[in-house]
Amino acid sequence: MENGSSTAGDTELDRANPKTVSMVQDMVKEGATEALKKCFSSRMEFGTAGLRAAMGPGISCMNDLTIIQTTQGFCRYLEESFGNLKERGVVIGYDARAHPPSGGGSKRFASLAAAVFISRGVPVHLFSDITPTPFVPFTVSHLGLCAGIMVTASHNPKQDNGYKVYWDNGAQIVAPHDKGIAKAIEENLEPWPESWNAEEALKSSLLKNPYEDINTQYFKAIQKHCHHRDINKSSEVKIVHTSVHGVGHAFVQSAFKAFDLHAPYAVEEQKDPDPEFPTVKYPNPEEGEGVLTLSFALAEREGATVVLANDPDADRLAVAEKQESGQWRVFSGNELGALLGWWMFHCWKQQNSDTAAAAVKSLYMLSSTVSSKILRAIALKEGFHFEDGVSAAAIAGEMISYLATKKTSLSQQLTAVYQEYGYHITKNSYFICHDQDVIRSLFERLRNYGGKKDSYPAECGRFSISAVRDLTTGHDSNQPDNKAILPTSSSSQMITFTFSNGGVATMRTSGTEPKIKYYTELCAAPGNSDVVQLKKELDELVDAIVENFFEPEKNKLQPKPE
Repeated sequence: MENGSSTAGDTELDRANPKTVSMVQDMVKEGATEALKKCFSSRMEFGTAGLRAAMGPGISCMNDLTIIQTTQGFCRYLEESFGNLKERGVVIGYDARAHPPSGGGSKRFASLAAAVFISRGVPVHLFSDITPTPFVPFTVSHLGLCAGIMVTASHNPKQDNGYKVYWDNGAQIVAPHDKGIAKAIEENLEPWPESWNAEEALKSSLLKNPYEDINTQYFKAIQKHCHHRDINKSSEVKIVHTSVHGVGHAFVQSAFKAFDLHAPYAVEEQKDPDPEFPTVKYPNPEEGEGVLTLSFALAEREGATVVLANDPDADRLAVAEKQESGQWRVFSGNELGALLGWWMFHCWKQQNSDTAAAAVKSLYMLSSTVSSKILRAIALKEGFHFEDGVSAAAIAGEMISYLATKKTSLSQQLTAVYQEYGYHITKNSYFICHDQDVIRSLFERLRNYGGKKDSYPAECGRFSISAVRDLTTGHDSNQPDNKAILPTSSSSQMITFTFSNGGVATMRTSGTEPKIKYYTELCAAPGNSDVVQLKKELDELVDAIVENFFEPEKNKLQPKPE
């Protein structure tokens, strides 16, 4: 390659994607050894979150070849798992991400994935246009398919892309499927000849386009969460919505329409999909106010009091509300969970007023392992089950409209929820660490604390620990046999400590970024409303965890950039 000679292999690659080839040739010419190492030294790891990495050349990046290899492995694994894969088929959706330098992009990757399945005689429902992530699991369930793939990097930086996988139950895959798929990928690295034929595949009779049907059915299905159509119709509440250059704009407009809510004001500069994300540093509404600057300005101009923001693939929602002081309050994910949890239960109780007392025992609320325990507190007090989540923008719109008829804001309602069910104060952050060995030894130290094998810490600074759950190994000291009931996965690190003072802290690695995250929460009993004291106690608990468990100086961890 260096002296300009060309082998059969190279021409095969050139035919496949000349752009990634020329990127590699440039690196070789420039002697960019480190960059080459980064691209070719280790393959992306396939986990329960699928894949997420930068677009570019090499086996550590998202490109035509790695998409084909991943899909070949996934296809083989599905063939082993489902005898009727050729009858039922799969669905593939994609967002608007693109990376001109490498020729990579969500639409291109989705059509290559379709080609792989079609080459094996598997019917593929490939969306003809961008869709929000929730459309894919919805289609799996609605059409009774074996699996779904969504090509998206959600709220990651613009150069990234990802590959999310859903099982036939419409949920993201859990262990041991991640391991099984990863193994099948390794066993099917050589591209099958037809895998490159995306153009041919798109003409195949096995290819169907579910776009129109799902667009109709999805908005019909979410109407079961609409409980106050009359209020929605007459509501004067003004709401601003931003889709942060992602796919959300048209779909949120449709969701509001399905609930008979007035259309939200759209942030003009951010409403159309743009893979460059020109107006934001990170396309993640959870990164705080920088992403919402344009939304706040539009809200001020229009006299709106609430801002809704989706991440680029529209599977998450952020909400901000203007306070009496004129300042904007951005609700945390847990606060939003508390409000939506309260709202769903409130609506359910109104609908089932005659039988509520008996029926409540068969009601469930779901949240992730690191979400706030506020839903558990609501569940305990009201007597329904809580197990360790999209129909959010329109539901939030209806809740806001309903509260307005009671002259109540979201902030006031959140306070009311906390007063009734107990204050839940949270503090979440992360450290950056690029060294997997350091991460591994940090967690192994906690599992063999004080040098004792399979022994966890009994305290952290002045705080005593009452229970430990380790979802990497499957240990849970709260269970009679010390075995965790939640799914465990040895491919990611995750330990939760419960403290005697009502604090809970989870330390875990990110499936998609070089981060060790922590989620902490202090749950106070109803009636204890000294928020200042509670915050101080939580701050001290977090300091103790950082100092004793993370040991940032010793482990050379970088704090989250402010």
